[in-house]
Amino acid sequence: MPMSRLAPLLGALLLCAALPVWADPPPRAAPELRLRVVGGLGGLTQYAQLEAPFWTRDLPRLSQGRFEADVVPFDRAGVPAVDMLRLLQLGVVPFGTVLLSSLADRYPQYMAADLPGLNPDLATLRRSLAAFRPQLEQVLREDHGIELLAVYVYPAQVLFCKRPLASLADLRGRRVRVSSTAQGDFVAALGAIPRLVPFAQLAQSMEAGASECAITGAMPGNTLGLHLYANYLYPMPINWGMAFFGANRAAWQSLPEDLRTLLRAELPRLETAIWLSAEQESQQGVDCNLGRSRCTTGRRGQMQLVPVRAQDEARRDEVFRSAVLPRWLQRCGARCAALWTRAMVPAQGLPVEP
Repeated sequence: MPMSRLAPLLGALLLCAALPVWADPPPRAAPELRLRVVGGLGGLTQYAQLEAPFWTRDLPRLSQGRFEADVVPFDRAGVPAVDMLRLLQLGVVPFGTVLLSSLADRYPQYMAADLPGLNPDLATLRRSLAAFRPQLEQVLREDHGIELLAVYVYPAQVLFCKRPLASLADLRGRRVRVSSTAQGDFVAALGAIPRLVPFAQLAQSMEAGASECAITGAMPGNTLGLHLYANYLYPMPINWGMAFFGANRAAWQSLPEDLRTLLRAELPRLETAIWLSAEQESQQGVDCNLGRSRCTTGRRGQMQLVPVRAQDEARRDEVFRSAVLPRWLQRCGARCAALWTRAMVPAQGLPVEP
């Protein structure tokens, strides 16, 4: 071959030799274990920004790829909220999140720390939970074979209303959406008509006028679009909406010891982040529904804020003492009276009336 034709070929060979060699990356080792987790409500910050990233991103990172998880919110997993405790107990769901409000009828004892009217602010709720948590852990383990791993909280449960109101007294005669029997006790004591409506159907109920007011979180309500159907926001925390994350005890004990140690260390951090988020979203939800410039994470509405007055704080406390607590004890029985006396009276006072 003439040198004139070899020169380009030799140049190309020399150029290829100078280029780096890009080899395919080695395949990632399969995880030793993949957990199946059912989380909380899928459309909310708690799940989307905190729960799901913990399981899908943080767990593999913290375990250096040894452990991974598949997580799905229970409202998209075809799992009714009222069945989550039973499915955890049976091990059908090995790791899952249970809304305490979903247990209000079958297991009213689990509502002790978050009864409507009990906790006017997050600091009081923290005290209530700290007092009740050892009892919750013991009862879940002994009665249901469930290991308590974390307790989550949703933003303050406040009132969205279509028509004007100036105080709690103005709820008399109105149909009010509630999420539990205990919330129903609270609004019924005010002369309102409680309507138990699932969270997913709340916007439809308000739009159709079946509910004239609704109790839910300010930011979750904004996410649902309640600011499009309600004109007045009353920001008194009726209660907060709590959930626990637990494991079927047999599934928990079957985990490698180092994974249990990791989860025992990291899930409290997730819990702390969720509580901080609930506090921030309680205010952010108000800002967004009112259309304030401080709204950064939701949709700006045009609702009017109804100030919470001192007489309504007194009314909240009176309704709790005269209606919510006695009716809860009536449903719950002697065991709950003993639980309340043992756990909640030292923390909050409020003894059971003879």
